[in-house]
Amino acid sequence: MTQAVAKEPAARPRRGPDRYVPFTEHMGVVRERAAAGEAVFSLELREELLNNHGRGHGGVVMTLLDCAMAHAALSRVNYEREVVTVDMHIAFMGPSTGKLVATGRVTGGGRSVCFCEASIVDASGDVAAQAMGTFRYRDAA
Repeated sequence: MTQAVAKEPAARPRRGPDRYVPFTEHMGVVRERAAAGEAVFSLELREELLNNHGRGHGGVVMTLLDCAMAHAALSRVNYEREVVTVDMHIAFMGPSTGKLVATGRVTGGGRSVCFCEASIVDASGDVAAQAMGTFRYRDAA
């Protein structure tokens, strides 16, 4: 009897605009664009990403907002540094369905921190959530 041997995954970038983040890949998050302090991310909601009401789970919505704001902050410095989320405030405006599109924008900051905002529009064109976030820049490890 032969035993299957697991292959090592191909090396994937951990930095730059095409960085590999296993969690967001698992969720199906897609980077549409990120440049000059603005980023757009999308996600097609599927059953395992829904809450008990059949709408987008709050954690999924928050993750998408975080991705959009973090990449907005990263694009502001041409992905030459890294960011960590320091603080996020989210307002859930209504239930979300279908494809979600998050747009994040830099609103201010300096060398060490970046302030951002983001919003999500759902498949019906309604604003599902809005967020503000603070991100700390750090040098790449």
